[in-house]
Amino acid sequence: MTDNSTTNETHIVEQSKGRRILSAFLNSPFAGLAPWILMAFLNGPGRFEEAAAAAFGLSLLFVIGGHRRGSKIKLLEVFDVTYFAAMVLLAQFASADIIDWLEKWGGEMTNIALVSFALVSIIIRQPFTLQYAKEQAPKEVWDHPLFRHINYMITWSWVFGFGVAAAAGLYGDAVLDDNNNFWTAWIIQLAGTVFALSFTEFYPDYASDRAQQKAGEDVSPQSLARLWDWVPIFVIVTGIAGLVTDSLHEVTGIVIIVVGIIIKVVMGRIWPTPKKTPA
Repeated sequence: MTDNSTTNETHIVEQSKGRRILSAFLNSPFAGLAPWILMAFLNGPGRFEEAAAAAFGLSLLFVIGGHRRGSKIKLLEVFDVTYFAAMVLLAQFASADIIDWLEKWGGEMTNIALVSFALVSIIIRQPFTLQYAKEQAPKEVWDHPLFRHINYMITWSWVFGFGVAAAAGLYGDAVLDDNNNFWTAWIIQLAGTVFALSFTEFYPDYASDRAQQKAGEDVSPQSLARLWDWVPIFVIVTGIAGLVTDSLHEVTGIVIIVVGIIIKVVMGRIWPTPKKTPA
C-alpha cells in the first residue's frame, strides 16, 4: 500500500512539474516563435504546403491552448495565425511558379516578416515581449520604466536575431544560389536566434542588478561576457554538425571543434562562472 501511495505521489509531482514547464513555455515568446522555427525546418523543395500547414496548425494550437488556460491572446499569436493562414491559402491556390518561388524564398519572407513585426511593435510602443512579461510579473511593475526598458531591449535583440537570419538566407539564395547552404541556411541563422535567446535569458537580471547598483545597493551585476557563454558550445556543435552532414572538410571540422574548445577554456579562465553561495 505504501509503495502504491509513493508511486502515485511521484506521478502527481511529475505531472505537476510537467505542467509548470509547459505553462512557462506557453507564457514565453518562444511559444509564439515555435511555428516560425517549424516552418523554417520543414520548408524546402516540394514541402512548402506541408510546412505551411504544420506551422499554421501549431500556431492555432498555441492560441487555443493559451485561451483555454486563461491567457490573453498575444499580438505575436495573432500575427502567427494570420501569416500562416495566408501561406496555407497560397499553397492551395497559387500557381506552380509561385510555389517554386516560395520554396526558395520562404525562409527570407518569414525572417523579414518577423523583423517587420518586431519593429512595428517597438514603433507603436508595445514591444511584443511585453505581453508575455506581464503574465509573469506583478501588475504594479507593468508601468515601471525599468520593466518597459527591459522589454524594449529584449525585443531589439530579436530584431537583430531575425535580421541576421534574413540577411544570411538572402545571401545564400541570391548570391550563392543555394537555399540549403550549411553556413547561410543553418549556422548563421541559428547563431542569430541563439543570441536572441541568450539575451532574453540574460538581460532582465543584468538590468535589474545594474539599476540596484546605481541606486547604491550592494549588488554586483554579472559580467556582460556571460551573454556569450553559448559561443564555445555553438562553435563545437557547428564543427560536429559539419562533419556528420559532410558539409565541411574533415580537417576544417576538426579545426572548428578545437577552436571551440580553446574558446571555452579561455573564457572559463578569464570569466569563471561564479559559485553559488549556499543558502
